[in-house]
Amino acid sequence: MLGKSMSTQYKFHNPEGLYFISFATVGWVDVFTRVQYKEIFVESVRHCQQNKGLELFGWCLMTNHAHLLARAKEGHKLNDIIRDLKKYTSRQLIRAIEQHPQESRKEWLLSMFGNAGAYNPNNTKNQFWRQDNHPVECFTAEVTQQKLDYIHNNPVEQGIVQFPEQYIYSSAVNYADGMGLLDVERIGY
Repeated sequence: MLGKSMSTQYKFHNPEGLYFISFATVGWVDVFTRVQYKEIFVESVRHCQQNKGLELFGWCLMTNHAHLLARAKEGHKLNDIIRDLKKYTSRQLIRAIEQHPQESRKEWLLSMFGNAGAYNPNNTKNQFWRQDNHPVECFTAEVTQQKLDYIHNNPVEQGIVQFPEQYIYSSAVNYADGMGLLDVERIGY
């Protein structure tokens, strides 16, 4: 991209903007393989919607990353919401992994998060999420629809489901029949 350095390319520049946001676990570790871990993420997003000003238009949780199509309500900042979401889910998910009696990958997962945290001066112990969010502002209806289609087709492309609306950890369900795990504002293009 001409004229923009990597340090400014992926930033939340427009406080009222609608953004496509992607964030992944450190090392792209497949953590979200258990329903309990997925539910922690879903509940955390719901909390941000109800209490922190998150306005959600699309979302998808994969085994090692998440996509959101979102903006902040007036008086809130999207970068603050995403920071809080990642911080809270990090703590809750690490605790859930530590306490899960059947987690066969417990030691390995915790060592991955501990090693990542040891190399990051911003963390005191563990790092669950990569620090980048790669927010991309959706300036037009065409870009917004392209990002929403990308989000909804992610599970299809990964071979998890045949059709986007079959994957319950996505807003494709909301767009198909109005019912989903999280409330979403529908894009009316």
